[in-house]
Amino acid sequence: MMKLFDNTEIAFKLKSDSELERAYFLFKMIQSQPMVRIGTAVTNFALKAHLPVEGLIRSTVFDHFCGGVTEEDCLPNIEKMYSKGNVCSILDYSVEGKEEEDQFENALKMTLKTVEFAAEKQAIPFAVFKPTGFGRFELYQKLTEGETLTDEEQTEWARVVERFHLVCKAAVEKDVPLLIDAEESWMQDAADDLIEELMEQYNKEKAIVFNTLQMYRHDRMEYLRNLHQRAHQKGFHIGMKVVRGAYMEKERARAAEKGYESPICVDKEATDVNYNEAITYMMEHKNMAIFAGTHNEESSYLLMKLAQDHKIAADDKRMWFGQLYGMSDHISFNLATEKYNVAKYVPFGPVRDVMPYLIRRAEENTSVAGQTSRELNLLKTEKARRKL
Repeated sequence: MMKLFDNTEIAFKLKSDSELERAYFLFKMIQSQPMVRIGTAVTNFALKAHLPVEGLIRSTVFDHFCGGVTEEDCLPNIEKMYSKGNVCSILDYSVEGKEEEDQFENALKMTLKTVEFAAEKQAIPFAVFKPTGFGRFELYQKLTEGETLTDEEQTEWARVVERFHLVCKAAVEKDVPLLIDAEESWMQDAADDLIEELMEQYNKEKAIVFNTLQMYRHDRMEYLRNLHQRAHQKGFHIGMKVVRGAYMEKERARAAEKGYESPICVDKEATDVNYNEAITYMMEHKNMAIFAGTHNEESSYLLMKLAQDHKIAADDKRMWFGQLYGMSDHISFNLATEKYNVAKYVPFGPVRDVMPYLIRRAEENTSVAGQTSRELNLLKTEKARRKL
């Protein structure tokens, strides 16, 4: 029997023949680790040296994995996915690593703008931001490590907290749920504590504020259970985006260097078990809303089965599936055909500012065994079906 995610006609129905060929070429490149390493080095050099490569980047890797340079730029792609494939989009301003106050203010403005956007457009159901988009990494790290902030840092932290509140208030007012990304483990406790306070304040009626659980961390199930207990006592809803995680190499390297136990699960299998345990736990409890960010077919099938077992309708707004733009279309579009809530993370931003994000994606794809070859096999199947 053909399984749901094997249907390439539905998976790639939005791709023209030339887009299909480009995708095949890109994943072929990404499959080779030396190519990714060389490509990354060359790209970084070209951008630093201000060589005129933005056009080339834009027409290849950028246009495949990003919606555009501005949010308006993304709209044709967003409308197309929604009208033709019933797949929603989440605008993700993917500019990383800028650490000045005016940058944080800019990220706040951008996020408030995407909340407005989401309120107006059915095709955009969520807004999203990163904690370090609103404040310095070192500040979160100091708080996570239990250090005392200086007077100046306390003032700075108050501004960070204020930014979070401004976005949450706008989200509640416009009824737009808000996904807050997770980052490195050595800054995450400070973000978790702040987001829990926000959930307590803003998630009285339903989940508007969502934190992110990275299930490649072996301590996250315990965290979820404890959070659930506190939510039960204080009477608030939990919103969680559940992902495997994106900083594995970095996490392991730092733990080895500093001589502490790595927070990362021993292997891929342990991570998968952990991920599936988290979504099972969340589906078993009422006052929780889940956004399952996954490119894993088994986890997606499991979530569908859990929904059936617990008599939760496919289009229940407390349950979403999410994938990244340019990846796992076979999961996104086939789920949407079955009337599940599906959203693509659509990154946008100036080409050179979004490159660190794109490079991380490429490196991640080479390190996840099987991910790229699965994409390639599906593209090959569809090319054969279209007789290309």
